Amino acid sequence: MPREIEWTDTEEIGIQLQEKYPEIEPYTVRFTDLHQYVTALPGFIGDPAKSNESILEAIQAAWNEEYEDAK
Repeated sequence: MPREIEWTDTEEIGIQLQEKYPEIEPYTVRFTDLHQYVTALPGFIGDPAKSNESILEAIQAAWNEEYEDAK
């Protein structure tokens, strides 16, 4: 069973997004799409209504760090 993650688990979310979408450059993703990607991750238990721009920016930055490391 996947580990439970919430909005504040930005590093884990970044890792999972990179594993699931390795071909996508994170900074090209709109926040509406990023929100959908995150809420669809296995183990995500966060309230979809509890995200905000700051949280999505942090997730996008964490994902981009994983993306750059994978190059």
